[in-house]
Amino acid sequence: MILKTKIIQKLSHSAFGIILLGTSTWMTGCASFNPGTSTLLTASQATESRKSPLSEDERQNWQHLDLLQDTVPGMSVNRTYSEIIKNKKGKTVIVAVIDSGIDLQHEDLADVLWTNQGEKAGTNTDDDGNGFIDDVHGYNFLAESYNEQLEYTRILRLGIGDEAYQAQAKSKLDSKLEEVTQTLSQIQPMMSALEEADKAVQAELGKENYTLEDLKGIEASGQLSMQVGFLSQMLSRTDDLEEVKESLSGAYEYYSEQLKYHLNVEFDGRTDVGDDPYDYNDQDYGNGNPMHRVTDESHGTHVAGIIAANRTNDLGIQGVANNVQIMAVRAVPNGDEYDKDIALAIRYAVDNGAKVINASFGKSFSPNAEWVYEALKYAAEKDVLFVHAAGNDGMDLDNPENTNFPNDHKYDNGKEFTNNVITVGALASQYSARMVAPFSNYGVKNVDVFAPGAQIYSTMPEGEYTYQSGTSMAAPAVAGLAALIRSYYPKLTAEQVKKIIMESGISPEVKVGVGGDLSSLYTLSEVSKSGKIANAYNAMVLAHQVSKGKVKL
Repeated sequence: MILKTKIIQKLSHSAFGIILLGTSTWMTGCASFNPGTSTLLTASQATESRKSPLSEDERQNWQHLDLLQDTVPGMSVNRTYSEIIKNKKGKTVIVAVIDSGIDLQHEDLADVLWTNQGEKAGTNTDDDGNGFIDDVHGYNFLAESYNEQLEYTRILRLGIGDEAYQAQAKSKLDSKLEEVTQTLSQIQPMMSALEEADKAVQAELGKENYTLEDLKGIEASGQLSMQVGFLSQMLSRTDDLEEVKESLSGAYEYYSEQLKYHLNVEFDGRTDVGDDPYDYNDQDYGNGNPMHRVTDESHGTHVAGIIAANRTNDLGIQGVANNVQIMAVRAVPNGDEYDKDIALAIRYAVDNGAKVINASFGKSFSPNAEWVYEALKYAAEKDVLFVHAAGNDGMDLDNPENTNFPNDHKYDNGKEFTNNVITVGALASQYSARMVAPFSNYGVKNVDVFAPGAQIYSTMPEGEYTYQSGTSMAAPAVAGLAALIRSYYPKLTAEQVKKIIMESGISPEVKVGVGGDLSSLYTLSEVSKSGKIANAYNAMVLAHQVSKGKVKL
Protein backbone atom coordinates (compact mmCIF):
# COMPACT_ATOMS: atom_id res chain seq x y z
CA MET A 1 0.00 0.00 0.00
CA ILE A 2 1.09 3.57 -0.61
CA LEU A 3 2.99 4.71 2.47
CA LYS A 4 1.66 8.19 3.14
CA THR A 5 0.30 9.43 6.45
CA LYS A 6 -2.86 11.45 6.79
CA ILE A 7 -1.98 14.14 9.30
CA ILE A 8 -5.00 16.07 10.64
CA GLN A 9 -3.24 18.59 12.80
CA LYS A 10 -0.73 21.01 11.36
CA LEU A 11 2.79 20.30 12.58
CA SER A 12 4.12 22.83 15.04
CA HIS A 13 7.39 24.49 14.12
CA SER A 14 8.25 25.61 17.63
CA ALA A 15 11.78 26.16 18.84
CA PHE A 16 14.13 23.21 18.63
CA GLY A 17 17.72 22.57 19.53
CA ILE A 18 20.52 24.00 17.47
CA ILE A 19 23.04 21.49 16.22
CA LEU A 20 26.61 22.50 16.32
CA LEU A 21 28.48 20.82 13.52
CA GLY A 22 32.17 20.36 13.47
CA THR A 23 34.58 18.70 11.11
CA SER A 24 36.82 15.86 12.05
CA THR A 25 39.74 14.67 9.97
CA TRP A 26 38.48 11.60 8.21
CA MET A 27 40.31 11.06 4.95
CA THR A 28 42.88 12.73 2.80
CA GLY A 29 43.58 13.00 -0.88
CA CYS A 30 41.60 14.71 -3.64
CA ALA A 31 41.73 14.47 -7.41
CA SER A 32 40.42 16.69 -10.19
CA PHE A 33 36.85 16.45 -8.85
CA ASN A 34 37.41 17.73 -5.35
CA PRO A 35 34.37 17.14 -3.12
CA GLY A 36 34.84 20.26 -1.03
CA THR A 37 36.95 19.00 1.83
CA SER A 38 38.27 15.71 3.11
CA THR A 39 36.42 15.98 6.39
CA LEU A 40 33.18 14.52 7.66
CA LEU A 41 30.42 16.71 9.08
CA THR A 42 29.62 15.62 12.63
CA ALA A 43 27.02 16.60 15.21
CA SER A 44 27.75 17.62 18.79
CA GLN A 45 25.35 17.93 21.68
CA ALA A 46 23.02 20.93 21.34
CA THR A 47 23.52 23.60 23.99
CA GLU A 48 21.11 26.26 22.75
CA SER A 49 17.65 26.39 21.23
CA ARG A 50 16.57 27.93 17.98
CA LYS A 51 14.53 30.98 18.87
CA SER A 52 12.56 31.38 15.65
CA PRO A 53 10.25 29.03 13.74
CA LEU A 54 11.07 27.91 10.22
CA SER A 55 10.40 30.51 7.55
CA GLU A 56 8.09 29.58 4.68
CA ASP A 57 11.10 28.98 2.43
CA GLU A 58 12.75 26.81 5.09
CA ARG A 59 9.57 24.80 5.55
CA GLN A 60 9.36 24.09 1.84
CA ASN A 61 13.02 23.07 1.59
CA TRP A 62 14.00 21.79 5.03
CA GLN A 63 14.97 18.37 3.70
CA HIS A 64 17.77 20.06 1.70
CA LEU A 65 19.10 22.15 4.58
CA ASP A 66 22.20 21.60 6.70
CA LEU A 67 22.61 21.20 10.45
CA LEU A 68 25.51 23.61 10.78
CA GLN A 69 24.29 26.32 8.44
CA ASP A 70 20.54 26.06 8.98
CA THR A 71 20.05 24.27 12.34
CA VAL A 72 17.71 21.82 10.62
CA PRO A 73 18.33 18.04 10.31
CA GLY A 74 18.15 17.96 6.52
CA MET A 75 20.48 16.11 4.13
CA SER A 76 22.83 19.05 3.33
CA VAL A 77 21.74 18.94 -0.32
CA ASN A 78 22.06 22.68 -0.95
CA ARG A 79 25.49 22.72 0.64
CA THR A 80 26.55 19.76 -1.48
CA TYR A 81 25.73 21.58 -4.68
CA SER A 82 27.31 24.88 -3.65
CA GLU A 83 30.52 23.47 -2.17
CA ILE A 84 31.11 20.11 -3.87
CA ILE A 85 29.26 19.66 -7.14
CA LYS A 86 29.34 23.28 -8.33
CA ASN A 87 29.47 23.15 -12.14
CA LYS A 88 30.69 19.58 -12.42
CA LYS A 89 28.81 17.56 -15.06
CA GLY A 90 27.68 14.08 -14.08
CA LYS A 91 26.24 11.18 -16.05
CA THR A 92 22.51 10.63 -16.42
CA VAL A 93 20.98 8.05 -14.08
CA ILE A 94 17.60 6.45 -14.64
CA VAL A 95 15.51 6.17 -11.46
CA ALA A 96 12.40 4.01 -11.65
CA VAL A 97 9.52 5.17 -9.47
CA ILE A 98 7.34 2.12 -8.82
CA ASP A 99 4.27 3.81 -7.43
CA SER A 100 0.88 5.19 -8.36
CA GLY A 101 0.51 7.09 -11.62
CA ILE A 102 2.60 10.22 -12.19
CA ASP A 103 1.62 13.56 -13.71
CA LEU A 104 3.90 13.30 -16.73
CA GLN A 105 3.02 16.84 -17.80
CA HIS A 106 3.89 18.59 -14.54
CA GLU A 107 6.05 21.68 -15.07
CA ASP A 108 8.74 20.34 -12.72
CA LEU A 109 8.76 16.76 -14.06
CA ALA A 110 8.12 16.87 -17.81
CA ASP A 111 11.75 17.66 -18.60
CA VAL A 112 13.22 14.96 -16.37
CA LEU A 113 11.25 11.96 -17.63
CA TRP A 114 12.88 8.87 -19.03
CA THR A 115 12.01 8.38 -22.69
CA ASN A 116 12.26 5.00 -24.35
CA GLN A 117 13.96 6.01 -27.59
CA GLY A 118 13.01 2.79 -29.35
CA GLU A 119 9.28 3.19 -28.75
CA LYS A 120 6.85 5.37 -30.73
CA ALA A 121 3.86 6.76 -28.88
CA GLY A 122 0.39 5.66 -29.91
CA THR A 123 1.33 2.96 -32.41
CA ASN A 124 -0.19 0.19 -30.30
CA THR A 125 2.79 -1.96 -31.18
CA ASP A 126 5.92 -3.04 -29.36
CA ASP A 127 8.29 -0.96 -31.49
CA ASP A 128 11.48 -1.78 -29.58
CA GLY A 129 10.66 -5.44 -28.95
CA ASN A 130 11.02 -5.25 -25.16
CA GLY A 131 7.69 -6.98 -24.62
CA PHE A 132 5.72 -3.85 -23.69
CA ILE A 133 3.51 -1.82 -26.01
CA ASP A 134 3.77 2.00 -26.13
CA ASP A 135 6.01 2.22 -23.05
CA VAL A 136 7.41 5.65 -23.93
CA HIS A 137 7.92 6.93 -20.37
CA GLY A 138 7.40 3.69 -18.45
CA TYR A 139 4.65 1.13 -17.99
CA ASN A 140 1.29 0.78 -16.27
CA PHE A 141 0.62 -2.61 -14.68
CA LEU A 142 -2.75 -1.48 -13.30
CA ALA A 143 -4.49 -0.63 -16.61
CA GLU A 144 -7.48 1.57 -15.68
CA SER A 145 -7.93 0.25 -12.14
CA TYR A 146 -7.39 2.53 -9.13
CA ASN A 147 -9.12 1.44 -5.89
CA GLU A 148 -8.12 -1.87 -4.31
CA GLN A 149 -8.57 -3.99 -1.22
CA LEU A 150 -5.84 -4.54 1.34
CA GLU A 151 -4.10 -7.89 0.90
CA TYR A 152 -5.61 -9.47 4.01
CA THR A 153 -9.09 -8.51 2.74
CA ARG A 154 -8.32 -10.21 -0.59
CA ILE A 155 -7.03 -13.29 1.24
CA LEU A 156 -10.44 -13.68 2.87
CA ARG A 157 -12.39 -12.90 -0.32
CA LEU A 158 -10.44 -15.43 -2.39
CA GLY A 159 -9.72 -18.02 0.30
CA ILE A 160 -5.94 -17.77 -0.18
CA GLY A 161 -3.66 -19.88 2.02
CA ASP A 162 -4.40 -22.38 4.73
CA GLU A 163 -6.79 -22.04 7.65
CA ALA A 164 -4.18 -20.48 9.94
CA TYR A 165 -3.20 -17.89 7.31
CA GLN A 166 -6.83 -16.91 6.79
CA ALA A 167 -7.33 -16.69 10.55
CA GLN A 168 -4.42 -14.21 10.76
CA ALA A 169 -5.96 -12.20 7.94
CA LYS A 170 -9.37 -12.16 9.62
CA SER A 171 -7.87 -11.02 12.91
CA LYS A 172 -6.11 -8.16 11.13
CA LEU A 173 -9.25 -7.19 9.22
CA ASP A 174 -11.48 -7.24 12.31
CA SER A 175 -9.02 -5.10 14.23
CA LYS A 176 -8.72 -2.57 11.40
CA LEU A 177 -12.48 -2.40 10.88
CA GLU A 178 -12.96 -1.59 14.55
CA GLU A 179 -10.27 1.10 14.44
CA VAL A 180 -11.63 2.78 11.31
CA THR A 181 -15.24 2.64 12.44
CA GLN A 182 -14.36 4.17 15.79
CA THR A 183 -12.29 6.91 14.16
CA LEU A 184 -15.14 7.84 11.81
CA SER A 185 -17.54 7.99 14.75
CA GLN A 186 -15.26 10.62 16.32
CA ILE A 187 -14.59 12.69 13.20
CA GLN A 188 -18.18 13.14 12.04
CA PRO A 189 -19.55 14.80 15.22
CA MET A 190 -16.43 16.97 15.40
CA MET A 191 -17.10 18.21 11.86
CA SER A 192 -20.74 18.97 12.74
CA ALA A 193 -19.79 20.72 15.97
CA LEU A 194 -17.23 22.85 14.15
CA GLU A 195 -19.76 23.96 11.53
CA GLU A 196 -22.39 24.82 14.16
CA ALA A 197 -19.91 26.71 16.33
CA ASP A 198 -18.57 28.64 13.35
CA LYS A 199 -22.08 29.74 12.30
CA ALA A 200 -22.96 30.76 15.85
CA VAL A 201 -19.83 32.89 16.29
CA GLN A 202 -20.24 34.49 12.85
CA ALA A 203 -23.76 35.53 13.88
CA GLU A 204 -22.53 36.82 17.24
CA LEU A 205 -19.69 38.87 15.72
CA GLY A 206 -21.54 39.90 12.58
CA LYS A 207 -18.72 38.84 10.26
CA GLU A 208 -17.52 35.69 8.48
CA ASN A 209 -13.84 35.86 9.36
CA TYR A 210 -12.55 36.29 12.88
CA THR A 211 -9.42 35.77 14.96
CA LEU A 212 -8.55 34.31 18.32
CA GLU A 213 -8.56 37.86 19.71
CA ASP A 214 -12.13 38.32 18.45
CA LEU A 215 -13.17 35.19 20.33
CA LYS A 216 -11.59 36.45 23.55
CA GLY A 217 -13.83 39.54 23.34
CA ILE A 218 -17.07 37.56 23.29
CA GLU A 219 -19.01 37.48 26.56
CA ALA A 220 -20.97 34.27 26.30
CA SER A 221 -22.73 31.69 28.43
CA GLY A 222 -24.34 28.31 27.91
CA GLN A 223 -23.89 26.64 24.53
CA LEU A 224 -22.28 29.69 22.92
CA SER A 225 -19.64 29.71 25.65
CA MET A 226 -18.77 26.10 24.88
CA GLN A 227 -18.67 26.85 21.16
CA VAL A 228 -16.35 29.81 21.71
CA GLY A 229 -14.08 27.61 23.83
CA PHE A 230 -14.07 24.92 21.13
CA LEU A 231 -13.14 27.39 18.39
CA SER A 232 -10.54 29.06 20.61
CA GLN A 233 -8.86 25.70 21.03
CA MET A 234 -8.81 25.22 17.25
CA LEU A 235 -7.49 28.70 16.49
CA SER A 236 -4.77 28.36 19.12
CA ARG A 237 -3.22 25.70 16.86
CA THR A 238 -3.74 27.41 13.52
CA ASP A 239 -5.00 30.79 12.42
CA ASP A 240 -6.94 29.27 9.53
CA LEU A 241 -10.22 27.61 10.48
CA GLU A 242 -10.79 26.52 6.88
CA GLU A 243 -7.61 24.49 7.11
CA VAL A 244 -9.04 22.62 10.09
CA LYS A 245 -12.27 21.96 8.21
CA GLU A 246 -10.37 20.70 5.17
CA SER A 247 -8.22 18.43 7.34
CA LEU A 248 -11.26 16.92 9.05
CA SER A 249 -13.04 16.50 5.73
CA GLY A 250 -9.98 14.85 4.23
CA ALA A 251 -9.67 12.49 7.19
CA TYR A 252 -13.35 11.58 6.93
CA GLU A 253 -12.99 10.85 3.21
CA TYR A 254 -9.83 8.81 3.83
CA TYR A 255 -11.39 6.53 6.45
CA SER A 256 -14.67 6.24 4.55
CA GLU A 257 -12.67 5.11 1.53
CA GLN A 258 -11.09 2.38 3.63
CA LEU A 259 -14.50 0.99 4.51
CA LYS A 260 -15.73 1.21 0.93
CA TYR A 261 -12.71 -0.34 -0.76
CA HIS A 262 -9.75 -1.44 1.38
CA LEU A 263 -11.70 -3.33 4.03
CA ASN A 264 -14.72 -4.38 1.98
CA VAL A 265 -14.56 -8.15 1.43
CA GLU A 266 -17.07 -7.90 -1.43
CA PHE A 267 -15.12 -5.38 -3.49
CA ASP A 268 -13.01 -6.47 -6.49
CA GLY A 269 -10.76 -3.75 -7.89
CA ARG A 270 -8.97 -5.95 -10.44
CA THR A 271 -11.84 -6.27 -12.91
CA ASP A 272 -10.54 -3.50 -15.19
CA VAL A 273 -7.14 -5.18 -15.51
CA GLY A 274 -8.36 -8.51 -16.85
CA ASP A 275 -5.58 -10.80 -15.63
CA ASP A 276 -5.30 -13.34 -12.84
CA PRO A 277 -3.08 -11.46 -10.35
CA TYR A 278 -2.20 -14.71 -8.56
CA ASP A 279 -0.94 -16.43 -11.74
CA TYR A 280 2.63 -15.29 -12.38
CA ASN A 281 2.59 -16.67 -15.92
CA ASP A 282 -0.36 -14.44 -16.89
CA GLN A 283 1.75 -11.44 -17.93
CA ASP A 284 -0.04 -10.03 -20.96
CA TYR A 285 -1.77 -7.10 -19.28
CA GLY A 286 -1.42 -3.39 -18.55
CA ASN A 287 -0.63 -0.54 -20.94
CA GLY A 288 2.03 2.03 -21.74
CA ASN A 289 0.36 4.98 -20.00
CA PRO A 290 1.64 5.42 -16.40
CA MET A 291 -0.13 8.81 -16.07
CA HIS A 292 -2.25 9.30 -12.92
CA ARG A 293 -5.92 8.43 -13.41
CA VAL A 294 -7.57 10.82 -10.94
CA THR A 295 -6.33 13.97 -9.19
CA ASP A 296 -6.29 12.12 -5.86
CA GLU A 297 -3.73 9.71 -7.30
CA SER A 298 -0.97 12.04 -6.19
CA HIS A 299 1.53 9.82 -4.41
CA GLY A 300 3.78 8.95 -7.36
CA THR A 301 3.93 12.57 -8.50
CA HIS A 302 4.96 13.73 -5.02
CA VAL A 303 7.65 11.04 -4.78
CA ALA A 304 9.06 11.80 -8.24
CA GLY A 305 9.42 15.48 -7.36
CA ILE A 306 11.41 14.74 -4.23
CA ILE A 307 13.88 12.71 -6.27
CA ALA A 308 14.34 14.85 -9.35
CA ALA A 309 12.10 17.90 -9.75
CA ASN A 310 13.84 20.13 -12.30
CA ARG A 311 16.64 22.02 -10.55
CA THR A 312 17.22 24.58 -13.32
CA ASN A 313 13.81 25.90 -14.41
CA ASP A 314 13.22 28.32 -11.50
CA LEU A 315 9.78 26.81 -10.94
CA GLY A 316 8.29 25.14 -7.89
CA ILE A 317 10.87 23.00 -6.13
CA GLN A 318 14.21 21.33 -6.70
CA GLY A 319 14.75 17.59 -6.44
CA VAL A 320 17.73 15.99 -4.73
CA ALA A 321 19.39 14.78 -7.94
CA ASN A 322 20.27 16.85 -11.00
CA ASN A 323 21.08 14.25 -13.65
CA VAL A 324 18.07 11.97 -13.36
CA GLN A 325 15.53 10.58 -15.77
CA ILE A 326 12.38 9.38 -13.99
CA MET A 327 10.95 6.10 -15.29
CA ALA A 328 7.28 5.95 -14.30
CA VAL A 329 6.05 2.47 -13.38
CA ARG A 330 2.43 2.42 -12.23
CA ALA A 331 1.96 -0.65 -10.03
CA VAL A 332 0.63 0.64 -6.67
CA PRO A 333 -3.14 1.18 -6.44
CA ASN A 334 -5.20 2.94 -3.81
CA GLY A 335 -4.96 -0.12 -1.60
CA ASP A 336 -2.45 -2.96 -1.41
CA GLU A 337 -0.26 -3.74 -4.40
CA TYR A 338 -0.19 -7.24 -5.90
CA ASP A 339 3.02 -9.24 -5.59
CA LYS A 340 2.95 -10.09 -9.29
CA ASP A 341 2.74 -6.44 -10.31
CA ILE A 342 5.66 -5.48 -8.06
CA ALA A 343 7.85 -8.39 -9.21
CA LEU A 344 7.22 -7.58 -12.87
CA ALA A 345 7.65 -3.84 -12.25
CA ILE A 346 11.08 -4.42 -10.71
CA ARG A 347 12.12 -6.58 -13.64
CA TYR A 348 10.78 -4.02 -16.12
CA ALA A 349 12.78 -1.24 -14.46
CA VAL A 350 15.97 -3.30 -14.40
CA ASP A 351 15.65 -4.50 -18.00
CA ASN A 352 15.07 -0.97 -19.27
CA GLY A 353 18.09 0.67 -17.69
CA ALA A 354 17.14 1.87 -14.21
CA LYS A 355 20.09 1.98 -11.78
CA VAL A 356 17.97 3.03 -8.77
CA ILE A 357 14.42 1.93 -7.94
CA ASN A 358 12.28 3.85 -5.46
CA ALA A 359 9.69 1.75 -3.63
CA SER A 360 7.44 3.85 -1.40
CA PHE A 361 4.92 1.11 -0.69
CA GLY A 362 4.44 -1.88 1.57
CA LYS A 363 1.94 -4.23 3.19
CA SER A 364 1.61 -6.66 6.07
CA PHE A 365 0.62 -9.78 4.07
CA SER A 366 2.36 -11.07 0.94
CA PRO A 367 1.07 -14.47 -0.25
CA ASN A 368 3.47 -14.53 -3.20
CA ALA A 369 6.45 -12.83 -1.58
CA GLU A 370 8.90 -15.18 -3.32
CA TRP A 371 8.09 -13.58 -6.67
CA VAL A 372 9.26 -10.25 -5.28
CA TYR A 373 12.28 -11.77 -3.53
CA GLU A 374 13.41 -13.29 -6.81
CA ALA A 375 12.96 -9.94 -8.56
CA LEU A 376 15.09 -8.23 -5.90
CA LYS A 377 17.84 -10.78 -6.41
CA TYR A 378 17.56 -10.20 -10.17
CA ALA A 379 18.01 -6.46 -9.56
CA ALA A 380 21.09 -7.21 -7.45
CA GLU A 381 22.58 -9.31 -10.23
CA LYS A 382 22.11 -6.35 -12.58
CA ASP A 383 23.62 -3.87 -10.09
CA VAL A 384 20.41 -1.95 -9.32
CA LEU A 385 19.80 -0.35 -5.91
CA PHE A 386 16.31 -0.78 -4.41
CA VAL A 387 15.30 1.98 -1.95
CA HIS A 388 12.35 0.99 0.24
CA ALA A 389 10.21 3.00 2.66
CA ALA A 390 10.16 1.47 6.15
CA GLY A 391 6.42 1.99 6.67
CA ASN A 392 4.15 4.22 8.71
CA ASP A 393 2.88 2.09 11.59
CA GLY A 394 5.26 3.45 14.24
CA MET A 395 6.40 -0.09 15.01
CA ASP A 396 9.59 -2.07 15.52
CA LEU A 397 10.29 -4.06 12.35
CA ASP A 398 12.68 -6.32 14.25
CA ASN A 399 9.65 -7.87 15.93
CA PRO A 400 8.66 -10.80 13.66
CA GLU A 401 5.00 -10.17 14.48
CA ASN A 402 5.25 -6.79 12.74
CA THR A 403 5.40 -8.16 9.23
CA ASN A 404 6.26 -5.74 6.45
CA PHE A 405 6.70 -6.59 2.76
CA PRO A 406 8.78 -6.39 0.65
CA ASN A 407 11.95 -6.88 2.68
CA ASP A 408 15.48 -8.18 2.22
CA HIS A 409 15.58 -10.73 5.05
CA LYS A 410 12.59 -13.12 4.72
CA TYR A 411 12.26 -12.96 8.52
CA ASP A 412 15.47 -14.91 9.00
CA ASN A 413 16.52 -13.02 12.16
CA GLY A 414 17.55 -9.97 10.12
CA LYS A 415 19.91 -11.95 7.86
CA GLU A 416 19.79 -10.28 4.45
CA PHE A 417 19.53 -12.48 1.36
CA THR A 418 20.54 -9.63 -0.98
CA ASN A 419 22.86 -6.62 -0.69
CA ASN A 420 21.02 -4.07 -2.84
CA VAL A 421 18.10 -3.03 -0.61
CA ILE A 422 18.20 0.01 1.67
CA THR A 423 15.25 0.61 4.02
CA VAL A 424 14.53 4.17 5.11
CA GLY A 425 12.80 5.62 8.17
CA ALA A 426 11.41 9.16 8.39
CA LEU A 427 12.53 12.27 10.26
CA ALA A 428 10.71 15.46 11.23
CA SER A 429 12.34 18.89 11.01
CA GLN A 430 12.88 19.35 14.76
CA TYR A 431 16.28 18.39 16.14
CA SER A 432 14.92 17.11 19.43
CA ALA A 433 13.39 14.03 21.00
CA ARG A 434 10.66 14.40 18.35
CA MET A 435 13.08 14.13 15.43
CA VAL A 436 11.99 10.61 14.43
CA ALA A 437 8.53 11.06 12.93
CA PRO A 438 5.94 9.40 15.20
CA PHE A 439 4.53 7.35 12.33
CA SER A 440 7.89 5.96 11.19
CA ASN A 441 8.74 2.30 11.62
CA TYR A 442 12.15 1.57 13.09
CA GLY A 443 14.45 -1.37 13.89
CA VAL A 444 18.14 -1.82 14.64
CA LYS A 445 18.26 -4.80 12.26
CA ASN A 446 15.75 -3.88 9.58
CA VAL A 447 15.75 -0.08 9.15
CA ASP A 448 19.03 1.03 7.60
CA VAL A 449 19.00 4.81 7.82
CA PHE A 450 16.73 7.80 8.48
CA ALA A 451 15.98 10.74 6.17
CA PRO A 452 13.54 13.69 6.07
CA GLY A 453 9.95 12.49 5.68
CA ALA A 454 7.54 14.72 7.65
CA GLN A 455 5.80 17.64 5.98
CA ILE A 456 7.78 17.47 2.73
CA TYR A 457 6.80 19.95 0.01
CA SER A 458 6.73 18.48 -3.49
CA THR A 459 4.94 18.16 -6.79
CA MET A 460 1.26 17.20 -7.13
CA PRO A 461 -1.00 16.37 -10.09
CA GLU A 462 -2.39 19.14 -12.27
CA GLY A 463 0.72 21.27 -11.78
CA GLU A 464 0.22 21.78 -8.06
CA TYR A 465 2.51 21.50 -5.00
CA THR A 466 1.78 20.57 -1.40
CA TYR A 467 3.08 18.94 1.78
CA GLN A 468 2.85 15.21 2.42
CA SER A 469 4.29 13.05 5.18
CA GLY A 470 5.42 9.47 5.41
CA THR A 471 8.38 7.17 5.01
CA SER A 472 7.18 7.39 1.39
CA MET A 473 8.78 10.83 1.37
CA ALA A 474 11.98 9.70 3.14
CA ALA A 475 12.72 6.89 0.66
CA PRO A 476 12.85 9.17 -2.42
CA ALA A 477 15.19 11.54 -0.58
CA VAL A 478 17.62 8.62 -0.30
CA ALA A 479 16.85 7.42 -3.83
CA GLY A 480 17.79 10.89 -5.05
CA LEU A 481 21.00 10.74 -3.02
CA ALA A 482 21.81 7.32 -4.50
CA ALA A 483 21.27 8.73 -7.99
CA LEU A 484 23.53 11.68 -7.17
CA ILE A 485 26.33 9.30 -6.15
CA ARG A 486 25.86 7.09 -9.20
CA SER A 487 25.85 10.14 -11.47
CA TYR A 488 29.25 11.45 -10.35
CA TYR A 489 30.79 8.07 -9.47
CA PRO A 490 29.21 5.68 -12.00
CA LYS A 491 31.75 2.91 -11.40
CA LEU A 492 30.54 2.37 -7.83
CA THR A 493 28.29 -0.65 -7.41
CA ALA A 494 24.80 -0.69 -5.89
CA GLU A 495 26.20 -2.41 -2.81
CA GLN A 496 28.91 0.25 -2.45
CA VAL A 497 26.37 3.05 -2.83
CA LYS A 498 24.21 1.49 -0.10
CA LYS A 499 27.20 1.23 2.24
CA ILE A 500 28.31 4.78 1.46
CA ILE A 501 24.87 6.19 2.34
CA MET A 502 24.75 4.22 5.58
CA GLU A 503 28.33 4.85 6.70
CA SER A 504 28.56 8.52 5.72
CA GLY A 505 25.45 9.75 7.50
CA ILE A 506 25.49 12.02 10.54
CA SER A 507 25.15 10.36 13.95
CA PRO A 508 23.17 12.77 16.15
CA GLU A 509 23.80 12.81 19.88
CA VAL A 510 20.22 13.75 20.68
CA LYS A 511 18.05 10.88 21.87
CA VAL A 512 14.67 10.33 20.25
CA GLY A 513 11.30 8.81 20.92
CA VAL A 514 9.81 6.29 18.51
CA GLY A 515 6.21 5.52 17.68
CA GLY A 516 5.22 8.87 19.17
CA ASP A 517 6.25 7.71 22.66
CA LEU A 518 8.60 10.13 24.44
CA SER A 519 8.61 8.28 27.77
CA SER A 520 11.65 6.29 26.61
CA LEU A 521 14.37 7.83 24.47
CA TYR A 522 16.98 6.15 22.27
CA THR A 523 19.99 6.99 20.16
CA LEU A 524 19.50 6.43 16.43
CA SER A 525 21.91 3.51 16.70
CA GLU A 526 19.36 1.80 18.96
CA VAL A 527 16.54 2.13 16.44
CA SER A 528 18.34 1.70 13.10
CA LYS A 529 21.22 -0.29 11.66
CA SER A 530 23.45 2.66 10.76
CA GLY A 531 22.34 4.95 13.58
CA LYS A 532 22.56 7.84 11.13
CA ILE A 533 20.77 10.53 9.19
CA ALA A 534 21.48 10.32 5.45
CA ASN A 535 23.73 13.21 4.40
CA ALA A 536 24.53 14.15 0.81
CA TYR A 537 27.69 16.12 1.64
CA ASN A 538 29.29 13.28 3.58
CA ALA A 539 28.15 10.72 1.02
CA MET A 540 29.88 12.56 -1.80
CA VAL A 541 33.08 12.85 0.26
CA LEU A 542 33.10 9.13 1.00
CA ALA A 543 32.10 8.21 -2.58
CA HIS A 544 35.07 10.21 -3.86
CA GLN A 545 37.47 8.44 -1.54
CA VAL A 546 36.08 4.97 -2.34
CA SER A 547 36.24 5.67 -6.07
CA LYS A 548 39.93 6.65 -5.73
CA GLY A 549 40.76 3.56 -3.68
CA LYS A 550 41.56 5.63 -0.57
CA VAL A 551 38.87 3.85 1.46
CA LYS A 552 37.55 0.31 1.18
CA LEU A 553 34.06 -0.62 2.35
